[in-house]
Formats: sequence, structure tokens, C-alpha cells
Amino acid sequence: MMAQLDFPYRFDARGRTTGTDEADHIRDLIEQVLFTHPGERVMRPDFGSGLLQVVFSPNSVVLAATTQVLVQSSLQRWLSEWIVVESVQVETMDSTLRVTVQYVIRGSGARVVGTFVQGGGA
Repeated sequence: MMAQLDFPYRFDARGRTTGTDEADHIRDLIEQVLFTHPGERVMRPDFGSGLLQVVFSPNSVVLAATTQVLVQSSLQRWLSEWIVVESVQVETMDSTLRVTVQYVIRGSGARVVGTFVQGGGA
């Protein structure tokens, strides 16, 4: 199996483009979908989830449910060729956004739980 480009793009100690395996590449793709604002990519203005726009919104049950649907639909739209999304949990605290996604990698059948953090804390 051929290595994929790692994200963020960088060079290794030999001065070559850094590669990664399929599981890490898919994790990188999920992170890009979650934390890219629609309109940020020139050739794909609708790419992304719009998730970061809800970080400073007041917490509520309705906001949490809406955010989970937003994330799940964005992941299904952009990554359905690579993953099957089983569940999404979104938590906000102050200026930190934590998204936990349970998914199955289509190529290997591996079930993965990934946590993605954006903002003030880790």
C-alpha cells in the first residue's frame, strides 16, 4: 500500500515529503473537514463543516443536537468514500471545542474513535 501525504504538509529529516499510513491519513482528513470554514478553500468553497462558528454560541441541548447533525452530515458528505460515521459527540467549554467521532474505515474495517480538539485547550 502506498503512503499518503501527512497533514499538515511538512518535510522529513531527509528533506522529502512526509508520508503516513491510511488510518492517520483518514484522521487528518476528518480534522480538515471539521475545522475548515466553508468558503476557506478557493476551488471548493462549500468544503468544511462550519463547526467553528458554534464555539462561542451559548450552550444548549438544541445547539448540541444541531452541531452533532452538522458534523455527521459534513463527514458523510466529504468522506463517505473512506469512512462510515457511527457516532459524533461535540463538547464546548469556554473557547475549546472537542469533537469525538466513532467511525469505521471502509478499506480495513477497523473501528476507530478519534477525538479532535480546536481552541484554547487540549
